[in-house]
Amino acid sequence: METIRLLLGIICITIVCSSRVPDRNLLNDPAAEGKIRTHILSIALAENGVREQHGKNDGERVEQYLKHIGLPKGHAWCGAYVSWVYSKAGFSKPRTGWTPALFPLNRVVKKPMPADLFGIYFPSLKRIAHAGIVVQLKSDWALTVEGNTNVDGSREGDGVYRKRRHLRSIAKFANWIGKEPGP
Repeated sequence: METIRLLLGIICITIVCSSRVPDRNLLNDPAAEGKIRTHILSIALAENGVREQHGKNDGERVEQYLKHIGLPKGHAWCGAYVSWVYSKAGFSKPRTGWTPALFPLNRVVKKPMPADLFGIYFPSLKRIAHAGIVVQLKSDWALTVEGNTNVDGSREGDGVYRKRRHLRSIAKFANWIGKEPGP
């Protein structure tokens, strides 16, 4: 009986670990990493144009983003949007609505690539309080796609928008693609 349980445990662990292919060993295969980055961007950009229903962090799609991280409607959702996009691309992480948690030291990078995350620091809150996904870098600008923003680039917006942000306005970038750090 113990042998059967042990074998079933090994089979379960093998299935769970092998189902997370996008997270593993991409740093050793630039072509695979490029395909994953393109896939993440296609998912993120397909959401461009999603809008809140009543301007109160609500609406069918917005509530799906929030539900993905375990929050009810009404919460700020830029982090939920990012987490939802990565999940749709096959990643287990990030999975949070708390924007500072999207930028742990072991994920922060100085030179972002497409599909990396960006974070904007708000002095009044003393933290990163808005995040989104880098689409492309162009000179001193980051072209982005982000949720819970608006035409003016607010962190309390009404939808998913493509934005153009000056690099000086961005506090941090994070790379969630590739090998996950160890414990």
